[in-house]
Amino acid sequence: QAQLAESGGGLVQSGESLRLSCAASGITFNIYAMAWYRQAPGKQRELVARITRGGTVTNYADSVKGRFTISRDNASVTVYLQMNTLKPEDTAVYFCYMDRPGGAYWGQGIQVTVSS
Repeated sequence: QAQLAESGGGLVQSGESLRLSCAASGITFNIYAMAWYRQAPGKQRELVARITRGGTVTNYADSVKGRFTISRDNASVTVYLQMNTLKPEDTAVYFCYMDRPGGAYWGQGIQVTVSS
């Protein structure tokens, strides 16, 4: 059964860091681009960062540029989101996303809360 499982979320203070991980199972991982989205209460889900299948090209939302880094390890079928200098406005549920043309996969989401 295809699955994306996020881990690494939690509660931190403003200025601190977290690293999210997303492990794939039951899916061919290294042929698809991957991304992280987030959804804050009362807001639409938004793209945070995206990485191509080979990991050579990355894109970021303007709000996280210079603070967040997306990476992937195809050998361990995992994609990461390193989040530095976190701000209260980064508080959201973060979702892992596989950009699969035949049908995208989403993780279940993980909560990140940044206190001021």
